[in-house]
Amino acid sequence: MNTITFPNLNLKLSISQIATTILGVDIYWYAIFIVFGILLAITLAFTSKEKFGIKFEDLIDILITALICGIIGARLYYVFFNSNYYLSNPIKIFYLRDGGLSIIGALILGGIGIIFRAKKLELKPLDLFDYIVPFVAIAQSIGRWGNFFNIEAYGTETNSFLKMGIKTIDGYKEVHPTFFYESICTFVIFCILRILQKNRKFKGQILWLYLIFYSVIRFFIEAIRIDSLMFFDFKITQIVSLIAFVFSLSMYNRSKKYIRNK
Repeated sequence: MNTITFPNLNLKLSISQIATTILGVDIYWYAIFIVFGILLAITLAFTSKEKFGIKFEDLIDILITALICGIIGARLYYVFFNSNYYLSNPIKIFYLRDGGLSIIGALILGGIGIIFRAKKLELKPLDLFDYIVPFVAIAQSIGRWGNFFNIEAYGTETNSFLKMGIKTIDGYKEVHPTFFYESICTFVIFCILRILQKNRKFKGQILWLYLIFYSVIRFFIEAIRIDSLMFFDFKITQIVSLIAFVFSLSMYNRSKKYIRNK
């Protein structure tokens, strides 16, 4: 059991990474939150079936592809930027239970998988992404709580109101609960995009806004995280976030201008 405190909220929690054990196999809270987030996203997507001309059965087909590609992408991204360790321990590339997944890698390869599968099903990728991305945001929001139980994805030491007290190898520290910041922000993104879905102005509007919003919040949250993947002296996720922001803002303005002049 690990102890986590929120001093300003007068909370002291004793938590375990393991939720239960079934037939000798440990079931981790991290996995439960990830699976719950995915199932909630699919359930909410079902309530919006037929949106933008996308049939729910086609959506399930797409989501299966996105899930498989997303898991592979999440792992490859993490392994690539920790290549020194995994070149020395190649077998551990397959030890997913030891952790080491990146949401950025999942979004990149998952998105590529969606594009290829959409074309095979003769669906328009922008319509598909506009349908899916709000539910990606809610899945992210739920999934981040797995980091809480793993006591990971936290930030630098702070005296902020929401500071979280944890025990590390260096002793007791009060840090930014960055997993919580991202969970709240992605939930807000979900709410905004769901509202905008009802009156979409142009194809790709929901997708570009998701990328704009998420890249901004991830850029600033990453600035205070202490476990970032690095490329020399730069945080990889901040670089990717900056590129995503510039690209998606450009595409949003271009699409909006095209509709206005049409």
